[in-house]
Amino acid sequence: MTYTAQCLCGGIRFRIDGELAPIQICHCAQCRRAQGSAFAANIPVAESAVVFEAGRELMSEFESTPGKKRVFCRRCGSPLYSRRDSLPGVLRLRAGLIDEPLPARPGFHAYVASKASWYEIHDGVPQHAEGYVPPAA
Repeated sequence: MTYTAQCLCGGIRFRIDGELAPIQICHCAQCRRAQGSAFAANIPVAESAVVFEAGRELMSEFESTPGKKRVFCRRCGSPLYSRRDSLPGVLRLRAGLIDEPLPARPGFHAYVASKASWYEIHDGVPQHAEGYVPPAA
């Protein structure tokens, strides 16, 4: 399967070749601030499966903590993905950028101990007080 994605202004466009992993919902304070919302909805994807078709020159990077970089469109501000030095070759794409309907569903909530006080989780998906690393396939 191939999925297409773009930032808000459409200046950055890319595709993802392959199946998508379950969505990882992160409620940590950093993700809330970076998204301007209650959480970030991330899909881990092999960097080799992502093909940028337009707008690489619009991409900017911010190191939010040592070893973790967040990439966004410098024209419209859309968050695109994050990556960690400790997980080479993996991009955590923001699920909301993908154009097509997603077969992937949330797999878990992480950092619920620091979730927004005004947001309640009622979906029955597993919750982890801190971070969670799913078992290797």
